[in-house]
Amino acid sequence: MSDLYPKIFGAGIPQGKNVLVTGGAGFIGSHIVEYLLTHGVAKVRVIDNLSNGFKKNVEPFLSDPRFEFFQGDITKFEDCVKACDGMHWVSHQAALGSVPRSIANPAATHDANVNGFLNMLIAARDQNVETFVFASSSSVYGDHPALPKTEDVLGEPLSPYAVTKLVDEHYARVFARSYNMQIIGLRYFNVFGPRQDPSGPYAAAIPLFFDAALSGNPATIHGDGEQTRDFTFVANAVQANILALGSKNKSAFTKMYNVAVGERVSVNELYNLICDFAEKDLPAKYIAERPGDVKHSLADISLIKNNLSYDPGTFIKEGLKITFDWFSNRNK
Repeated sequence: MSDLYPKIFGAGIPQGKNVLVTGGAGFIGSHIVEYLLTHGVAKVRVIDNLSNGFKKNVEPFLSDPRFEFFQGDITKFEDCVKACDGMHWVSHQAALGSVPRSIANPAATHDANVNGFLNMLIAARDQNVETFVFASSSSVYGDHPALPKTEDVLGEPLSPYAVTKLVDEHYARVFARSYNMQIIGLRYFNVFGPRQDPSGPYAAAIPLFFDAALSGNPATIHGDGEQTRDFTFVANAVQANILALGSKNKSAFTKMYNVAVGERVSVNELYNLICDFAEKDLPAKYIAERPGDVKHSLADISLIKNNLSYDPGTFIKEGLKITFDWFSNRNK
């Protein structure tokens, strides 16, 4: 297991908790699983249909008697009920991500992200889960031009993916109020790090850039590359999830929180940093902008700091170096 997390925000969560991580074989989910097992929870169960996740991400945990892998699908309600049985906390990471994929196949995105999410909420309610934390997205801010993004100011969504995450947030608030559930939503801002998959037509920019730089090929950038993002290292996202799951602050629930570092970097700057790590001079190839993309993104993280004591410990250069080392060694 890695040492990413203790140096970021200390060790220890309440003992005796059983935690379900949906999508736990995926990029962010597997990091949450690793933290939980490293810090002594009673049991971690993963449900994943392996459409986006990979069994190799959880293979190091299979020998741990506290770990259970369930290959199931959140779009099947009976699988959600089985997954929630006996669980105290749910970390809901399962989703069909990617703005371009949602534009190409909105029905599949809706089925996983809305129908699957609603199934999980109902199952968690019926199985008396104590706390339900779920992954939302900065895409819910849509076309609103204000920077930084604050949780209470939204624009019109720009993609089917953004719509699904907005619907999830509405369902979460209604379930929290109607059924007295403890629910928190986390709006991720461009999370990156080890285990992020560079393959497939909907891979994110950072793993694609690393893959290109390490193979000596120029990367492809959509638009002029001057669009900016609040790139967030995965250990910060793990921190946010653990703090939300274990929160004792009653006023922290039934809210959505930005998960970011509060700094923005252009895509061109990002690519140049990655080329510097790889010691390569590879001018990028520029193509047309992608539909549904926002031009600029920057988070205000004061709410999550105040309510959950979130304190991002890894900023972009350190996170990129850790990720570069992982990409450099992954096939060795």
